[in-house]
Amino acid sequence: MILTVTLNTALDLTYRVPALRPHATHRVTDVRERPGGKGLNVARVLAALGHQVTVTGFVGGPTGRVVQEHLTATTGIVDALVPVAGTTRRTVAVVDARTGDTTQLNEPGPVIAPAEWSAFQEAYEGLLADADAVALCGSLPPGVPVGAYAVLVRTARAAGVPVLLDTSGEPLRRGVAARPDIVKPNATELAELTGSHEPSRATQDARRRGAHAVVASLGVEGLVAATPEGRWRAVPPARIHGNPTGAGDSLAAGLLSGLVDRLPWPERLARALALSAATVLAPVAGEFDHSAYEELLGRLTVIPEVTAA
Repeated sequence: MILTVTLNTALDLTYRVPALRPHATHRVTDVRERPGGKGLNVARVLAALGHQVTVTGFVGGPTGRVVQEHLTATTGIVDALVPVAGTTRRTVAVVDARTGDTTQLNEPGPVIAPAEWSAFQEAYEGLLADADAVALCGSLPPGVPVGAYAVLVRTARAAGVPVLLDTSGEPLRRGVAARPDIVKPNATELAELTGSHEPSRATQDARRRGAHAVVASLGVEGLVAATPEGRWRAVPPARIHGNPTGAGDSLAAGLLSGLVDRLPWPERLARALALSAATVLAPVAGEFDHSAYEELLGRLTVIPEVTAA
């Protein structure tokens, strides 16, 4: 079982409009509603790949009930979300059909009380007993300590469970120091962490700060990775146009899937990048175009940068 943690869960709404114009009224041509937050997106991709996934984090209020109803209807996902008094947030993605650009509107999460945070930590420790790997993903809701991910990384390591961390800012900086097995920042998050805007150099710096392996997603430029086995770079065979929302979450799912399947790093990275690119072609986050994934997986080349990290 793979465990995903989404402390700031959401109900994701995706609107598609013919063209997005400021200060104008728009007719929405398509509406999609899905459980959201980075860890839930990761979970849906993993389930689609055939993995058994348990999701945890916080959920509350009427919006939270809708999120749980969707999760119950998803094959391969077990709901272990922890209830809170506040209401789960919503996020709105507006996709411009003309350009493919996406505008994102994210509500703040519910305020988490100290007792709720303690209840979550107890539940998390119990779930780790049956986990083959764990993903810690996304932002922190108000009330959760900024060092929360560092605590959760250490708990997973004490239980002998490999852990992937995908967050940003101060939670990322503190989490990296707790020595997660994989850190998956995007280019901006990596630069904020290390002060370097050169991805290859920055991934090595992030490893020196504590991460066992660092895989940086670079958007249309693919990814760069620094691991104990070496450094690699991978680029999609062609520029892919579509909705990039959730592409980074699919990258994380591919890394976790490759980890539990014990793939060598080059194969793990190819799977992750193919999933990420195929997600751009899907209408909403947490989904991917299966045929495009298979086709891309056969065309991707993972290039070693040096023989050792």
